[in-house]
Amino acid sequence: MVCAHFNSLQEAYLGNLVALKHQPGAIELMDDIIMNCTKENIEQRKNRFFIQGDPKAMLMIEFARETPEEIQAIATQLEADFRAAGLGYHFPLVLGDANIKRVWALRTAGLGLLSNIPGDKRSVTVIEDTAVAPEYLPDYMDEFDQILGKYGLSCVKYAHIATGEIHLRPLLNLKDKADVALYHTIAREIAQLVKKYKGSLSGEHGDGRLRGEFIPFMLGERNYQLIKTLKQTWDPQNIMNPGKIVETPPITENLRYLLGQTRELETTFDFSDQKGFLRAIEKCNGSGDCRKSVAIGGSMCPTFMVTKDEDKTTRGRANILREFLSRSEKANPFDHEEVYEVLDLCISCKACKAECPSNVDMAKFKAEFLQHYYEIHGIPFRTRLIAYLPLLNHWGRMMRPLTNFITGTSTFKKAIGFAPERQLPRLSKLSLRQWYKRPIQLNGQGKGKVYLFADEFTNENESDLGIKAILLLNKLGYEVGIPKHVESGRTYLSKGLVKKAKKLANKNVQKLYPLIGETSPLLGIEPSAILAFRDEYPELVDTSLKNQAVALSKNTLMLDEFLASEFEKGNIDASLFTREKRTIKLHGHCQQKAVASTDPTKRMLEIPENYTVSEIPSGCCGMAGSFGYEREHYELSQKIGELVLFPAVRQAAPETIIAAPGTSCRHQIAEGTGRRALHPVEILYEALKC
Repeated sequence: MVCAHFNSLQEAYLGNLVALKHQPGAIELMDDIIMNCTKENIEQRKNRFFIQGDPKAMLMIEFARETPEEIQAIATQLEADFRAAGLGYHFPLVLGDANIKRVWALRTAGLGLLSNIPGDKRSVTVIEDTAVAPEYLPDYMDEFDQILGKYGLSCVKYAHIATGEIHLRPLLNLKDKADVALYHTIAREIAQLVKKYKGSLSGEHGDGRLRGEFIPFMLGERNYQLIKTLKQTWDPQNIMNPGKIVETPPITENLRYLLGQTRELETTFDFSDQKGFLRAIEKCNGSGDCRKSVAIGGSMCPTFMVTKDEDKTTRGRANILREFLSRSEKANPFDHEEVYEVLDLCISCKACKAECPSNVDMAKFKAEFLQHYYEIHGIPFRTRLIAYLPLLNHWGRMMRPLTNFITGTSTFKKAIGFAPERQLPRLSKLSLRQWYKRPIQLNGQGKGKVYLFADEFTNENESDLGIKAILLLNKLGYEVGIPKHVESGRTYLSKGLVKKAKKLANKNVQKLYPLIGETSPLLGIEPSAILAFRDEYPELVDTSLKNQAVALSKNTLMLDEFLASEFEKGNIDASLFTREKRTIKLHGHCQQKAVASTDPTKRMLEIPENYTVSEIPSGCCGMAGSFGYEREHYELSQKIGELVLFPAVRQAAPETIIAAPGTSCRHQIAEGTGRRALHPVEILYEALKC
């Protein structure tokens, strides 16, 4: 694939004609609006590896030939032809299926990425499917721009330029009466322009409610009457898809949004970057990227992958939220059990935050909704129990043996609504903080000081991991401190007690901001806890603390990220670790994949020179914090695990090490497969030479 960079769209239109002479398999266009949107998308930022500078337009030109030499020759000649015509400035050649898929992923994300433009102006459909012969395209687009310029409109341009089909989506506010009228005007004038150039108003899609109104004009009245006769003959009662092709109402009817101002809702999270909670929800444009399957890959959306129900998709949930919050006739629009029920099976995995091109963060929407819903209806007992787990663990430690015994009984689990098949996490003999207070020499060897966040799960339930992390860091030459802080707030966020989580976030930022910096980072073991500093905190803390929260987030790392970075800088010597061969299969944590990356974990695990790591292509493990423990969710939780993760673990050789950074993931793997999964830090610690 040759990815030709251009200084203007007009250059790209002419460049398309040059490229077509070389018989490519495909040519796709992206404009600078979409390319700029990819900078803000977690998933697509990784796919910008081939972009140089800030081109105004790009052509992605794909070739398939028998030999690499033929491809190289075509690419060389194509670049020469572009330069001879004075078109473009950079023409990288991308080779290999994996890299080409990344380029296509960037292009196909275009529709969803457009929803990241803040405010009520959206890239609207209606003229996005026009097509004219490629040789007419430069002149057609020149007249097209004149029409939009007449009305002071801008437009996004992308897609199938090889066949003269460019998706054209003007930016309009369909909540504004004037823009709704303009919507119809633009549609009519562009239809006239398309007909002038003997093109099609529906180049690859259907007409339907969007363009059905213009069928009589595009096909002529006589042909339209023939279609009407056909419809009346075969469907005299007008049962099948009425109003889609014949007798189609104007496009200004049945619009999704209500005219007038967007309902402003007071929230605990700060949605100001999206111009409010409702506009954040409206970023979902219905592209359906959330309707993934195991065959497609990815993590979004786990409950849909099992049930195949539309209301289990991010799109379905966003539609329900938008509909009720914008059209509710109740005094409090959050007072709707229907929304509560639809959000129940959102497991807050955060996959949509990364994989949805529009970055729709349904986990955050769910937490915000639940906060309001519970203020009306009260907090259920089990919800309160799970949210306040850190406090309960602290009290339970006073009589640890009895606490572990009681929580291990079926009677207790049934009483609180947990599945009796589950084994609840036990309290460690010593908390991490209790161990750390002991007089053990922990000073490093001059490589600097780091701070370890003693999260609520590691501190109380898996203190052995925290101890190994400290000993590992110390062995590698780092002084480790555990600063004063409160819990991360993850349990409260997961159950919708956002105001309580906000108080904790405020305290942590106030306590940690003065300590943490580039040379003294804050490190974490449990992804869901430490990544709250990077994900939720900047949008959760008081406005006066926002800048501090953002600064703190930049120096907050998973331990995996820190060690991988230090190794790459040459600060960690591989000779400190065993040379024995080990094979590791890694299951990444959902929030790690959404907010950070599993790449540092893989690099860290391969610091021992004979350790080989492969990542299991799994989405969510199915446990999702407390979700899989809850009795009514247990069966679905297991089915999610059976999609990819459980079979992959069972098929792994007995000597293969299973790695999983998430505490709930390790519990799910143990109960679903009988295999013990280790935290990556644990694996690296055990790899140290004595």
